Amino acid sequence: MDALISQSVQLSTWVDLEKMARTPSSSLRFSQTCRGQRRLQTRLQPKRAATWHRPVSLKVSCSFENYPASVLESGSLPASFDQAVILKNKADEIEPYLDGRCIFLVGMMGSGKTTVGRILSEVLGYSFFDSDKLIEQGVGGTAVAEIFKLYGESYFRDNETEVLRKLSSMHRLVVSTGGGAVVRPINWRYMNKGISVWFDVPLEALARRITAVGTDSRPLLHNESGDAYTKTFRRLSTLWEERSEAYTKANATVSLENIAAKLGDEDVCNITPTAIAIEALVQIESFVKK
Repeated sequence: MDALISQSVQLSTWVDLEKMARTPSSSLRFSQTCRGQRRLQTRLQPKRAATWHRPVSLKVSCSFENYPASVLESGSLPASFDQAVILKNKADEIEPYLDGRCIFLVGMMGSGKTTVGRILSEVLGYSFFDSDKLIEQGVGGTAVAEIFKLYGESYFRDNETEVLRKLSSMHRLVVSTGGGAVVRPINWRYMNKGISVWFDVPLEALARRITAVGTDSRPLLHNESGDAYTKTFRRLSTLWEERSEAYTKANATVSLENIAAKLGDEDVCNITPTAIAIEALVQIESFVKK
């Protein structure tokens, strides 16, 4: 499992169900290895990232690609310099310092971990994993929202911890974690084997993005009343109070408010995923070169 991961890698992980909450056996596929012992087979397959020269805009962001990206590089590059070139150059510069360590992206739901994670994995030559998707695969393709409904949050968190444990033993991965992965101390034990990066996004921007794409896939937002934006913002505020301290444990922080200030733009929703990826690499560089 520690071998260099190629584009077509397929990793078979066996998760001991005795370590997790029990679920009805009819909903899962088991392999009987011995009497009284059942194991759940999970296929871990990396999703390929979009090519680095085609950055994808967040759904609530404006289509505004030509930011003065030089501010992300201490003003050393002209404002018209293409973001994709800056991104590639920065990746090439810091890649030797990473020493193959995995990068774990943490942050609230809707903070862009998956979108930016794919960009980072492609430009670094890493493979990309979304921990939520791996959990879904391990429960027979059941969606996260349905897992919460059928088995409860505790069962989901147990599976999440097991997935992070397996991934932490590997190399050259960018991992997008679930918003609540930071709450369990044991998860930090696994993520600290690599480099953790926190995407710090204002709650107002998160609520706008999540409302725009819908809340059906967000199980922790299903029990609020009111209009979509209000209930999303209210629930996000509660989750933020529960998790904010844990997020600060990350090795590096990518603050969208700071990026917006550098770019001279008041709206963080105007920041492209490529610009966020550049800032992530800048912050990772600061950590690995300490």
